[in-house]
Amino acid sequence: MATKIIYLTVGNKQEQVEFRSTDSIDEVRDTFRAAAEAGPHDVLKLYNNRGSIVNISPKLPDNTPDSKYRLEVVATYIDDLTVDKSRQEDIRNIERRLEDLEKLILVDAGTIPHEVHDMKLKIQSFNDKLEGIEHLSWLGLFKDISSGTSLQPFWNKKATAKQDEASYQHVYDRFMKMSKVDITEEVKEYLCKPTFDNWQWDDAEMLMLLRQMFIDLKFTTKFNIEMDILHNWLFEVYHHYNAIPFHNFKHCFMVTQMMYGLIQIMDLPKKLSDLEVLILLTSSICHDLDHPGYNNAYQVNAHTELALRYNDTSPLENHHCAVTFEILENSSANIFKNVPPEGNKKIREGIIRCILGTDMAKHCEILSSFKKILPDFDLQSKDHIDMLLVILVKVADISNEARPMEVSEPWLNCLLEEFFNQGDTEKMEGLPVGPFMDREKVTKPMSQIGFIEFILLPLFEALAQLFPIIEEHIVVSVRNALKYYTDMHDALEREKEQSFAS
Repeated sequence: MATKIIYLTVGNKQEQVEFRSTDSIDEVRDTFRAAAEAGPHDVLKLYNNRGSIVNISPKLPDNTPDSKYRLEVVATYIDDLTVDKSRQEDIRNIERRLEDLEKLILVDAGTIPHEVHDMKLKIQSFNDKLEGIEHLSWLGLFKDISSGTSLQPFWNKKATAKQDEASYQHVYDRFMKMSKVDITEEVKEYLCKPTFDNWQWDDAEMLMLLRQMFIDLKFTTKFNIEMDILHNWLFEVYHHYNAIPFHNFKHCFMVTQMMYGLIQIMDLPKKLSDLEVLILLTSSICHDLDHPGYNNAYQVNAHTELALRYNDTSPLENHHCAVTFEILENSSANIFKNVPPEGNKKIREGIIRCILGTDMAKHCEILSSFKKILPDFDLQSKDHIDMLLVILVKVADISNEARPMEVSEPWLNCLLEEFFNQGDTEKMEGLPVGPFMDREKVTKPMSQIGFIEFILLPLFEALAQLFPIIEEHIVVSVRNALKYYTDMHDALEREKEQSFAS
């Protein structure tokens, strides 16, 4: 009976494990856990000598003492998947002290030093890592890709990365306290600008700013939206965004803020109906609800619950729509409950159309259809308006590069981290690794140059044909971003050439 000997390192120790090729996957995993002195619920990762993650299974390729695998315990099981409450309270105390310091500095100096901003990001990052222990526990790290017997969906709504309820309650309490205070005119004016910097605002403050958009667009009066219901709805939306690197509540806010800015810059309330403007803002807020951090290609290839439910057709976008209307089913959070039935029907149709239009697989088809109607675009045509609303939500959704580089580049880092997390999982599960998902091959400029040149600019320039005013506000910034990443790419290439020459 064939026996395999695998050589590996665990920390600073040299180990070797021995198992038979007929051993079960569980028996092999237990052997590796013993080598790592890990518990039965701990999460392990195994790397080859090129740094790539490899699957722990009876089919693991043989190696030699000169090509040792590296075994790491990446997450230790914690009872009930909770982090010690006192540690959480310590973090909240630090956050509160930093907020007080920030306010004092702002009053004295009139501006916030970047060191304070960096410190906030580090605290948030540390908090995210603590909360990410739950995330690590449900990743399919050890799926036996050789057996082909597992049909269990990877995506599991109950296990999606969430903040703990105390954190949600903390945000809600702050939101309610701030809702009793008026926002200054300076902030209202800043909220309309594409240069808005989200990194200065926390979640409760962003909820407050979303509320202000509804007030300033007079939606609360035009659609008779009760303030308590608006608060409940906004918080439910916040609660349904997951703690993942990119498609989180902050992304929801930034997309909505860009939409709000476009509404003001393009003077859309004078060109569209109140209902249509409401559809634009609501679609932007809800467009990525309950995003699990893994794109449609992953959902389809991994045969997830979402892919099975929606027959491989825009599974994420269909899910975002479904969650949107699940929230609205609650009468205490239904901001449209005072809208007549015919208006509700139009709102539902419009939101579904706009959110489904954010599926990038449909991008070329949608842009082509929009370009065809541009020469004869008619604001009185329902078909033309429906297409315009879809285009506007698409523009807002992928508008990060229209912002100042100090705002947009951290967002790119977040996006790549989410992509790379997916790529790691695809490798471990034996699935095709999607474009831009491989952390070993993708660089920052590589990920952006083609995207900006062939996706962003054609879309933004098409909209600018209809509304030339956006040229100076967002199109120029996108062209500048293309130059920035092209220059970065060229510099990296020169650096490579010099290293080869030396």
